[in-house]
Order: sequence, then structure tokens, then C-alpha cells
Amino acid sequence: MKDVDFESTYADLPERFYTRMQPTPVARPVLVAFNQPLADELGLDGDVLTSTDGIELLAGNRVADDSRPLAMAYAGHQFGNFVPQLGDGRAILLGEVVDRGGRRRDIQLKGAGPTPYSRNGDGRAALGPVLREYIVSEAMATLDIPTTRSLAAVQTGERVFRDKILPGAILTRVACSHVRVGTFQYFVARGDGEAVRVLADYVIQRHYPEIGESQAPYLELLKRVVEAQAALVARWMNVGFIHGVMNTDNSSIAGETIDYGPCAFMDTYDPTKVFSSIDMMGRYAYANQPGIAQWNMACFAQCLLHLIDADEATAIAKAQAVIDSFTDHYTAAWLSGMRAKLGLFDERGEDQTLADDLLAGMAAGGLDFTNTFRGLSDLVSSDSAAGAQATIWPDDARRLPSAWVERWRERLAAESVDEPTRRAAMNEANPRFIPRNHRVEAALKAAMAGDFEPFEKLNAVLARPFDDQPENAAFADPPEPDEVVRATFCGT
Repeated sequence: MKDVDFESTYADLPERFYTRMQPTPVARPVLVAFNQPLADELGLDGDVLTSTDGIELLAGNRVADDSRPLAMAYAGHQFGNFVPQLGDGRAILLGEVVDRGGRRRDIQLKGAGPTPYSRNGDGRAALGPVLREYIVSEAMATLDIPTTRSLAAVQTGERVFRDKILPGAILTRVACSHVRVGTFQYFVARGDGEAVRVLADYVIQRHYPEIGESQAPYLELLKRVVEAQAALVARWMNVGFIHGVMNTDNSSIAGETIDYGPCAFMDTYDPTKVFSSIDMMGRYAYANQPGIAQWNMACFAQCLLHLIDADEATAIAKAQAVIDSFTDHYTAAWLSGMRAKLGLFDERGEDQTLADDLLAGMAAGGLDFTNTFRGLSDLVSSDSAAGAQATIWPDDARRLPSAWVERWRERLAAESVDEPTRRAAMNEANPRFIPRNHRVEAALKAAMAGDFEPFEKLNAVLARPFDDQPENAAFADPPEPDEVVRATFCGT
């Protein structure tokens, strides 16, 4: 029986890029989630992978014949402090597949046991964090935000010791690749300029092959990664997503959201919002994310300087110009997303101020981020903005400022777009459903007790985030005061 036709281009790189590792077997693997649509996209046989032998593969108890499993080496700035060696401390890269769209995708087991990079950790993952990543990463995919994906979750039948005893699990993660800014930093920290060049060439060939013939391929690589990161973070901001740990080792060169730890979506809009229990100083607060992404890109640029130009001063000047361009790329992407959310079809100079003033009003009024934007489409076709607001937001203290609503409606009236078209477009840009923290926590709590029905139900609702789903309307409700989740936690 053939499980997966693995290829292993990363394993073809020099051995100092990784450590060859076998996953550590587990006691009693039980499949608790399997993503059949993703399996179809990858060209994998779901019946095979959900069989007894397939589950053994997803648990790390068996390795496919053509797999060359390894743990990747990387470094990284963690909360601004450089750590010269991190690496896959609990993840094993099984290999790569080429999906039905011709894209090369990594398949990795997360929680597969200790590696040389575990730093005295057990190399395992607990069920709760595995299911959180499964829920949120798949929700991000349905929101059309570049992300790693979750193919399967397996409960191991073993215990994991954190602040308390927890059931263990393994996530099968899929990514365009697992190369990070920190992967480049690892070799820079060792003075291994040749390895940086080899890695850069690999990334160009795998992710940005169109620049391979460029006269300045490494500067072009920096430009492409900067543009991808700017666009990615803009998409986060447009849906109220907070990553929580934007370390350089969690910054993907492929421009995907990677490493869902203490991540969360905002309920009440607050630009200073922090959920991560380990982010004591608010470094990775919601409003700080664009600046942190630019800082991470500056770290990446430093890795490439010797490849950009032999003259250091010239290389720095060229790289700095690219890093400075991040703001323009981010603003353009963010404002494009905001125009879509506001139902604007053309571009006007006042749009930035209109969006900024809306967010200021939302913060002042304590308005729910997701529901406010979704509710705007109902104001489009209302003859009485005040009456519509009272219907959508019945609490007087939690309505949009009337002056802003009138400005916005005047801006809409300046465009020749009929109301049904505008409403439909807005509802395609503004989700009805997001992974609300209290819903995620409730699903995880039930799963820890052996009941996976809430987890499955939540995933089913989030698979159609832009549909109204009146039968599931409660999943769009903000938390009650006693349901508010104030902190989220990393799974390590």
C-alpha cells in the first residue's frame, strides 16, 4: 500500500542545514481530525491515510519508504533577543509532495518527539494547542489568507507534562515550505556565507523562480519577501488577527502565516490588544504587527548583504531602500482591503482618513471588530442610517458615530454602484464568522474531555465564513462577560 509519494529537495541540501531524525513512536494513536478537502488538493488518498497503517504514518510510528525525515536547523530573534540556535524542537519534516496545482508542499509532523534542537524539551505537543492550530489555520485558509494548513490531528495515547498533565497529540502540518528568516540567521550567526547563498538559491528556485535570471537575484529575493510579508500582515489586520509571537523564526520566507501559538482574533476592537500570555511588554500587540514585520524583514536583509553587493555600504543602501518600501506596500495592501470592507469600488484620497476614523470610532465605542464591518452592508440600503444603526447595534453606547456614517454614505453615493452589488461585495470581504476565542476554548475543553463534537461543529461553521448561516447565528455572537478570553498560551 502506497501512502505518499514523497520527494525531499530540502534533504538534498548540505547536511548542516538539518539533522536526520526519525519520529519517536507513540503508544496508542487515534485519529481525531482529518482534512479530506486538503488531502484531495494534495493528491493524497484519504482512505489510505485514515486506515490503520495510514494513522501509524500520521503518528510517526511508521515512516514511508521514500521519506527522508529531518529536523530543520534555524535561529531567531525571540521578543527581540537573538538566539543563535533554535531549530525544529518537536517537528519532523517527512518530505514534500507536489499538489494538484503543481505547487511543492512540505508535510511535517508537529509533536513528533525530541530532536537535537529541543533545548531540554520533550518534543511533544498537547492536544489543546494541536486542535487550536487546526481550527485557526484552516479558518485562515477559508478567509483566503496565506497560511500553513492542517491535514490531520492524532491523539497519541500518551501524557504531556506542562503546568499540568495533558493528553498528547501530533499535528500533520502542510506548508509551501518551512524556511524562515531564522533559517538564514542560523548560518549568518556561524559566519557561513556560502550556506546563506545555497539557501537563497534554494528559496529562489522553489518560491520565486521568475527572478532566477535577474541581474540582481538576491536583491529581488529581498523585494519579493518584503512584498509578501507586507501583504500578509495587511490581511491579518483586515480581519483582526493577532499572531502573538512574530519572532523571526516564525516569519516564513514563503509569505505564509506559520506557527499558531497564542494567536487570537479580536472581539472588541482595541489596537493595543495583546492575548499572548508570554508577551509581557506588548511587543506583538495588534497595532504593532506591521512594524514588527518590517523589523523582521530588516533582519532578513542583513543576512543577504554580502550577496546583494560586494561593497558593504552599497549593499546596505540597496537593502535599506527595499526595507523602506515595506510601509508603502503594506499601506497599499491594507487600504485595498479596507476599501473592499467599506464597499468602495474606486480609489479616492480621503479613503485612508475615512478608514482611520472608523477604527477610532470603533475603539472609542468598544465595538466588535468583525460584526461592525459585517453590519455595514446593512447600512448601505437603509434610507435612515440612524434607524438601521439602532437595528444593528441596539445599545446606544455601542453605535458608530452618526457623523462618520453620513460621511461614508456620501462617499458611497459618489460611485455608480447599485446597492445589491455593493452589499454582495462587502459580504465577500467581511466574514460573518471567525474563530472567536470563547468558541475555540469551549471546543478545546470539550475535546480534552473526549467530546469532539464542538470541535467538528466549529470547523464546519468556519468552513463557510462569509455565508450568513442563520442556523449557526450564535457562532457570530461576541462573548458574554463571563466568556471573555483574556489570554492565550503557547503550546511548548
